[in-house]
Amino acid sequence: MTPITKNFDFGNLYLHENYVIAVMHQGITVLPEYNKYLVEIADTFYKDTPFVYITHRKHSYAVDPSVYFETSKIENLRAFAVVSQKEIDTRTVPVEKIFFKKPFQLFDDLEEAIAWALEKVKE
Repeated sequence: MTPITKNFDFGNLYLHENYVIAVMHQGITVLPEYNKYLVEIADTFYKDTPFVYITHRKHSYAVDPSVYFETSKIENLRAFAVVSQKEIDTRTVPVEKIFFKKPFQLFDDLEEAIAWALEKVKE
């Protein structure tokens, strides 16, 4: 399946069959109000299909950890993956993970994250 691209002011989302890859823009702050876009995608594109959110942190940006409270409520969202080779993410991801009530994993390789995501949607 060819991914569907959704472009937003804060970044781009690439919708695949069982996972979405997000690439946020440099310097933004991910805020709780951005959840409405993910909820809409979950309700329309994924409907009752389980999926995993993969954020590919190519650029530096901030995340308001309270965003994860609402993200956790998306029923068909099975897990959350962060792909980054940045040292700072090895320190921030464990903190972010506290706010997300589903599997949450850090990877240094996108292909590893995709393989993990495909396993999570089967669970």
